[in-house]
Amino acid sequence: MTPIENIGPKRLVVGAHYGTFGFIVQRVTAIIMAIYTLVLLAGILTMSGFTYQGWKNLFTFTCLMVPVGQILASLAMISLTWHAWIGIRDIWMDYIKPVGLRLFLMVLTILWLVGSVVYFVHILWRA
Repeated sequence: MTPIENIGPKRLVVGAHYGTFGFIVQRVTAIIMAIYTLVLLAGILTMSGFTYQGWKNLFTFTCLMVPVGQILASLAMISLTWHAWIGIRDIWMDYIKPVGLRLFLMVLTILWLVGSVVYFVHILWRA
């Protein structure tokens, strides 16, 4: 019986870290979104009245002339978009076998996510 040369530390490895980077990004973005959700929940619970102005103040509050609300919301949106891209990309790669269809779906996903971020920026950061 001949020894198998391609298992263990001497195996031939191909690919991009076998998804390690995507795995780490998914966990980090999930933590960012969870923290932002808690901050948003605390803001809603401490709101004096559930009015339009109170809701707007959750996303536009400042601290020392720094738009903290907008920065936190933008960080959460970027995290959500990156998290969604990795998840949907992995679904397309795992379950859609025809390469043309998979590429088409990935392009549609990118366009939708970029459009969502542009719309978000337009709403949150307009004067």
